[in-house]
Amino acid sequence: MPETGAQSLAERIEALFRTVRRPDRTPYSNEDVARACRDASGETFSATYLWQLRTGRRDNPTKRHLESLAAFFQVPVTYFFDDAESARISEEIALLSVMRDAGVRDVALRAVTLSPDGLGIVRDLIESIARREAERQPPAER
Repeated sequence: MPETGAQSLAERIEALFRTVRRPDRTPYSNEDVARACRDASGETFSATYLWQLRTGRRDNPTKRHLESLAAFFQVPVTYFFDDAESARISEEIALLSVMRDAGVRDVALRAVTLSPDGLGIVRDLIESIARREAERQPPAER
């Protein structure tokens, strides 16, 4: 679930690392991303520098570094600056991440053939189940 409110640059980069994965669902390492950014931009971009950006120890990257990160994670560079755009993109990334799960993908593919009324019933069922599961969670986890 995407976070609400303004996020720091480090939080936005970290969110990309948490949700954008390799095809086999394993996370990218700092070195993987730094290497791809070096190759794309021709700029110096080390795994240590990326770690510093992810942890907030550095927070003023060059425009080319942000463009390289945006290209690697396939998001517009505005993701790093615009709160509304960042929130919208975070929601899309989270949805895509969930859709990669085989069970969710299977349900979505089957739903394509349903009528609008049938889709409404499925949506209502999912919302009802989600509410019930949320009510079962201990208060500290809600």
